[in-house]
Amino acid sequence: MQKGNIGVTTENIFPIIKKFLYSDHEIFLRELVSNAVDATQKLKTLASKGEFNGELGDLTIRVKAENDTIVISDRGLGLTAEEIDKYINQIAFSGANDFLAKYKDDANAIIGHFGLGFYSAFMVAKKVEIVTKSYQEGAQAVKWTCDGSPEFTLEETEKADRGTDIILYVDDDCKEFLEENRLKGLLNKYCRFLAVPVAFGKKKEWKDGKQVDTDEDNIINDTCPIWTKKPSELKDEDYKKFYRDLYPMSDEPLFWIHLNVDYPFNLTGVLYFPKIKSNIDLQKNKIQLYCNQVYVTDSVEGIVPDFLTLLHGVIDSPDIPLNVSRSYLQSDSNVKKISTYITKKVADRLQSIFKNDRKEFENKWDDLKIFINYGMLTQEDFYSKADKFALFKDTEGKYYTQEEYKTLISGNQTDKDGNLIYLYANNRDEQYAYIDAAVNKGYNVLMMDGQLDVPMINMLEQKLEKSRFTRVDSDVIDRLIVKDEQKGEELKEDKRNLLSTVFSGQLPKLQKTEFHVEAQAMGENASPVIITQAEYMRRMKEMANIQPGMSFYGEMPDMYSLVLNSDHKLIKQVLSETETACAEKLVPVESEIAILSLRESELRKAHEGKKDEEIPVAEKDELKDVEKKLDEQKNQKNSILNEYAAGNKVVHQLIDLALLQNGMLKGEALTNFVKRSIEMI
Repeated sequence: MQKGNIGVTTENIFPIIKKFLYSDHEIFLRELVSNAVDATQKLKTLASKGEFNGELGDLTIRVKAENDTIVISDRGLGLTAEEIDKYINQIAFSGANDFLAKYKDDANAIIGHFGLGFYSAFMVAKKVEIVTKSYQEGAQAVKWTCDGSPEFTLEETEKADRGTDIILYVDDDCKEFLEENRLKGLLNKYCRFLAVPVAFGKKKEWKDGKQVDTDEDNIINDTCPIWTKKPSELKDEDYKKFYRDLYPMSDEPLFWIHLNVDYPFNLTGVLYFPKIKSNIDLQKNKIQLYCNQVYVTDSVEGIVPDFLTLLHGVIDSPDIPLNVSRSYLQSDSNVKKISTYITKKVADRLQSIFKNDRKEFENKWDDLKIFINYGMLTQEDFYSKADKFALFKDTEGKYYTQEEYKTLISGNQTDKDGNLIYLYANNRDEQYAYIDAAVNKGYNVLMMDGQLDVPMINMLEQKLEKSRFTRVDSDVIDRLIVKDEQKGEELKEDKRNLLSTVFSGQLPKLQKTEFHVEAQAMGENASPVIITQAEYMRRMKEMANIQPGMSFYGEMPDMYSLVLNSDHKLIKQVLSETETACAEKLVPVESEIAILSLRESELRKAHEGKKDEEIPVAEKDELKDVEKKLDEQKNQKNSILNEYAAGNKVVHQLIDLALLQNGMLKGEALTNFVKRSIEMI
């Protein structure tokens, strides 16, 4: 028996390994099983080269848990005593004393400096044994034992077959890993696609009312997953089945992209575009990263462009640099190349589908849109490709490329300044009246109801020359696209002010909502009252919901315009009846307002060009008195008009109809509207 020291004389290396090298205890199983796969694969390689002439036989790797131990067994290369000393005792060619001296103050820095896969065993074990026999003719089986201290023993032993058994004596605080379901879950997570069969127990069957073991091995992995095969060997159903295996509760994917490149780097995989049920049903970290079929992580930021982390599937590459625990990606030029390649591959696939089967592409556009928009917003190189197949969808359900849509609307939707106006809606039902008015005008209206449409609109206004996006409810129809056309005869200012006072005084007080009332000639067939919300402020508030830095806009009240159609007979009726009903009370007030306004104008004109100290005190006092009396008379006029308007059912009915059309009439106000409607009928 040989006793020895692994090389650490000043400190124990294993607490450092346990604390810093592996952040997650459970990966011990991945490391040990993948080591067994490596040993098996190497033996197969030697056999293929004629350097091993023995019978390969059954190469299945076996994992079992019994008597507080976990055993991982393989029939691969095996190890000699000298190889154990080289690969185990010397800790992967590093002198442990130098290692500890260098990293004892910064144990995190050991990440990525050498391969310590075997030592992950001490994450869960209080003692580890290696029983191994080399494939070499006449080799002596040996047994290595270590309890996690720097001391070990190495002795000869009996072992009938080549290969290695790793025996973990599980520590008291890690007994969970002895449970069958826990081990099965880890094997399924980390080892389900390893290239060598891995058996965990036996398959079970029902017999005499209970589950019993059969004689057949329970193989937990698929040694030839679809990404290792050529696309020509696969059918659509193969891809769909693989997706169902990966994501059992998901809907069928929209389509997939098979990655297969061997220069200037190695990369294989299959990426799926999932069907999104709603805009909030977006999940990242659904792509699984493998290294030679060994599971690494499902956090692929940095390898896959950010917008493609919304995809599902698998990528496998031995050229992605990993640290010792295979848990963190490191900076490397290959990663950038791979990211660029995946972006191009996805863009080419989308372009191909669009070109070869546009109908299918259009049918899937509503689901694809979130991915493509995200990519166009975040990656310039993707935008330059995607603008050829990214689609606009109008309110009639028709689809257009950017260039097609520009051609469609350039004739009728260009304003007086030569700007191309893209009209859009984000809710067809709620904005139906505005859409209908635009369509009747000969305009086309886009449907922009996606989660990323607001930032997309902002970006497109920068990308598309002399173009502006305007929501159909942001203004009255004649002002959405201004062409110097005048509709109807504008009212005089005093009459517009009278109407504004009558209606503004009867508007409800809504929380964080402000209204501005104005009169506008819109044609006698247009609606009598319409509510609009300015494009800029509304868009800024929408952006505030997705960009924390713009939260200032989110705190501002919603600002609406209540536009009265001065051409409509009902508005004319309200104006005429108000003037008649209030004439007796208004005449003396308006006369006083006229006199005071004239005197105010005279005083101000007299003060023009003078410094404050040059104006007589008496004149200053008179101006203040005039201004005060003028405000009092205007308030008196407003009170007269508001008192009248409070009893005018037509005014209230018109206001409530406009509020109802915009989903702003609720509660008691809605009940009162219904009662009033019945009375008026």
